[in-house]
Amino acid sequence: MSTSAKIAIGGVAVGLLLTPLIGFWFALLVVVGVPTAAYLMLDPSQRRRLRRISRKELGR
Repeated sequence: MSTSAKIAIGGVAVGLLLTPLIGFWFALLVVVGVPTAAYLMLDPSQRRRLRRISRKELGR
């Protein structure tokens, strides 16, 4: 199993464990908001490059 798959599975497990404690809507906000904020922090040239690259190439 790849490292990124392990991280994804761990993130899902932590999210499922924390959802009852922090509430569904806050957990959903975190799940959607963190990647969105990370994308918006990129330079315009980095965003163009990221859109050009396929998902398979991102793991390299």
